[in-house]
Amino acid sequence: MIGALPLSFAQPLLLIGLLALPALWFLLRVMPPRPRRVDFPPTRLLFEIAPKEETPSRTPWWLTALRMLAAALVIIALAGPIWNPQTAAGGSQAPLLILLDDGWSAASSWEARIKAADELIAEADSARRAVALAPLSETARDPALMPAGTARVSLRQLAPKPYAVERVEALPGIERFLKTAGDTELVWLTDGVDTGRGSDFVTGLNRLVQNRSVTIVEGGAPPAHALAAAENAAAKMTVKVLRAQSGGVDAGVVRALDAKSAPIGEARFSLAPGATETEAAFELPVELRNDIARLEIAGERSAGAVQLLDKRWRRRGVGIVSGASSDTAQPLLAATFYLTRALSPFADLRQGERTAPQQVIAQFLDQKLPMIVLADVGALSPEIRQRLDAWIEQGGVLIRFAGPRLARQDDDDLVPVKLRKGGRSLGGSLTWEKPQQLAAFSGDGPFAGLAVPSDVTVNRQVLAEPDATLPGKSWASLADGTPLVTGEHRGKGLVTLFHVSADMRWSNLPMSGTFVEMLRRLVDMSGYTSTPGAGVAADPNAAETVSPLRNLDGFGAFGPPPASAKPIPADYRERGSAEHPPGFYGPADGPIAVNALAAADRIAPLDTSAINARRAAYSNAEPRDLRGMLLASSLGLFLLDALIVAVLGGGLAALLMRRRRAATAALALIIALPLASMPLPLRAQGAKDDFAIKATAQTHLAYVITGNADVDAIVKAGMSGLTLFLAQRTALEAGEPVGVDPARDELSFFPLIYWPIIAGGPKPPQDALNKIDAYMKQGGTVIFDTRDAIEAPPDPNGASQTPGMITLRNVLSSLDVPELEPVPREHVLTKTFYLLRDFPGRFTAGQTWVEALPRETDDDDTTRPARGGDGVSPIIITSNDLAGAWALRPDGQPMLPLTPGEPRQREFAFRAGVNIVMYTLTGNYKADQVHAPALIERLGQ
Repeated sequence: MIGALPLSFAQPLLLIGLLALPALWFLLRVMPPRPRRVDFPPTRLLFEIAPKEETPSRTPWWLTALRMLAAALVIIALAGPIWNPQTAAGGSQAPLLILLDDGWSAASSWEARIKAADELIAEADSARRAVALAPLSETARDPALMPAGTARVSLRQLAPKPYAVERVEALPGIERFLKTAGDTELVWLTDGVDTGRGSDFVTGLNRLVQNRSVTIVEGGAPPAHALAAAENAAAKMTVKVLRAQSGGVDAGVVRALDAKSAPIGEARFSLAPGATETEAAFELPVELRNDIARLEIAGERSAGAVQLLDKRWRRRGVGIVSGASSDTAQPLLAATFYLTRALSPFADLRQGERTAPQQVIAQFLDQKLPMIVLADVGALSPEIRQRLDAWIEQGGVLIRFAGPRLARQDDDDLVPVKLRKGGRSLGGSLTWEKPQQLAAFSGDGPFAGLAVPSDVTVNRQVLAEPDATLPGKSWASLADGTPLVTGEHRGKGLVTLFHVSADMRWSNLPMSGTFVEMLRRLVDMSGYTSTPGAGVAADPNAAETVSPLRNLDGFGAFGPPPASAKPIPADYRERGSAEHPPGFYGPADGPIAVNALAAADRIAPLDTSAINARRAAYSNAEPRDLRGMLLASSLGLFLLDALIVAVLGGGLAALLMRRRRAATAALALIIALPLASMPLPLRAQGAKDDFAIKATAQTHLAYVITGNADVDAIVKAGMSGLTLFLAQRTALEAGEPVGVDPARDELSFFPLIYWPIIAGGPKPPQDALNKIDAYMKQGGTVIFDTRDAIEAPPDPNGASQTPGMITLRNVLSSLDVPELEPVPREHVLTKTFYLLRDFPGRFTAGQTWVEALPRETDDDDTTRPARGGDGVSPIIITSNDLAGAWALRPDGQPMLPLTPGEPRQREFAFRAGVNIVMYTLTGNYKADQVHAPALIERLGQ
């Protein structure tokens, strides 16, 4: 490899020959060109006598440079240049150790990595070298030497892991192998991504290799991307898109899928030059955002490019109810103000507007909110209490805040502990007690791990009656041991009580950041249907761990859990690992998501500069030998040099003078021969192109050219009249009708083709019939019109023995025609645009036949579907001469009379044509409309 170029040489020592080019330059410059011959009379010798000392004429510098370039190309070609060379080791005969990055960051370019390893093994096989494979994720066993064939089989069995690999843990196994194997050549196929402790591995590997030959293969593959830190904010859901290398502009799409892998939305992202992270935002309604279970980068096959979401990412609806009347008088001092500011970053809030608390609670229960906050709400009616109890049993989370109204209640069963009537004042003028600070949070409660703020004090609280269960229900306590927050698990839901008010009257807790984090954790516990979440100590049988449900593989696809996967804690928030691979854990109705990256994780480029190693790059392209191209180029330059010398020496001019006539004749012949053979194909291709452009530039109706001038003129006028009627009555503005020859023209450009049948006419060639058959099978519709209904009206069974019908049967005998039937009364064709009962033309006695619709029952002839499948009928047969009724003269008057000539017969003929055209263009849509009553009735059930 030469720098960043994917170029190598089979014999690089031959490039030393380029050093001889300066000497060649000097030799070529002193060699004079051939003298030019000039005819002149002898007397001119007296005027131009040459001096005794002459300086030889030099070769022009540009001609010398041309020759030098040709010589350089020959030397480079002899060195064996190869573009996109195979990944090669250092050329040693020692055993080969291949270190392979196989974490999630290697998955997006896994094929290139496997290809490079396979080329290394193939090279080792040709040199009869032993090979050892060392995937850096497999630290349980040391690398072992094996024959190249066995190594190739082992290589094909490898797959990337869905988690970040700790490369440092592989160093002890590598060290033991190097001590045992002795002299070894190392090749490290790295993904170039540092997911943590990458510098420690580089330092340790540099210490182990000592003076051994090392090759590091990196670059040349698309950069790996990752998703992390998804957040369901108030107006949108955002996720961070990460990359390790800060390269140029990089853009892509993040897709959002639900639990059944159905698409919900897409968001574009763009990484600016030098940037390593950006955000993709989904501006969707909260109901849709709450259904998102998976975010993935489109086109990126990697577990790191997938972000799984569970109920913890759902933006839950929270209802806030306040019992204080001051909420409207002084809104900035009200409890609802502090609760709204604390909850709004991670919940959708609902508040009752100037309504009684019990009415607001009833509304929230009707809306099935997962969490309700009652701020100093006192007495509740028995009906509301009963509904709240049932709601909590089903998984609702009730959070209550104390206040004067709650303190006056004697017996309230919607609190986790029994309360003493009244309250406890701290730090007042009539008490010896001082305001209390917070103590440590309970280790088995939802607030475990939160930092205890030193600036939060409590001036007043409601006290709980001491009993044996109080310590287990206390999630936060004051310094004197009295509870600040208590909670209890009831059924599938929770009841929580803050023993202080939600405003600043009893405590400054609502002003602290701890208050926001406490509410965040309570919101995270809402919405679960199987387990109450971490920290609920009231249920001793609550599961502490959940088992894997389905996990991601390294490419980001779901699969069954591997045997090494272990259960995780119910509140697990760390990144995936070998024991806890990314995926879903727990019950199917409320799983917990584990991702390849945690919210705070970032990726960085791996710095391998500390290792003294050869550098190579991955390549997906096949190697290309450049020797032939270079030798051909040098030969062309030598021929050009010979031509220039001939011109400068006058030889070419003399040759042209002697053979000017022969050369002129030969040149004319050379030019004339290709031109003589070109016109016909070019004209044919040009005609086809013109026909295709005309047919696709605008919607056109088509008709088959029969060869009968009178019939073709009437049909063309009829199709033009129908096109004009469509433009006047509908939104379709079609172009002029086009006459087609099925044997020669492309038919797929036209939605509808009208074919007038001429009685006794010859049968079209089989090629034309094959094209008609393919056209009908691909969605096109052909109207066959025998135009002879007046000659022999059909019998009661619809059969007719007219010459035109016999000719049509002869044509249809070579086509794959479906079963036909007269147009049913409820067929889509009868109501596509106008409501019609029949389809008259010049005549009204003929029947119109279409593809038979399938019956729902064999013996019930009345219940018929509106259409037979998703397509329209490929064939329509009539004998009413539709085009004759549509035909108009240039002055707009009808061209042919009607039979029997009813007053509105021509109007209904045009309407029949409109329905047929709309049927071919919008058959699916109108068929769905026919089913609308049945669909509405079924949805009502």
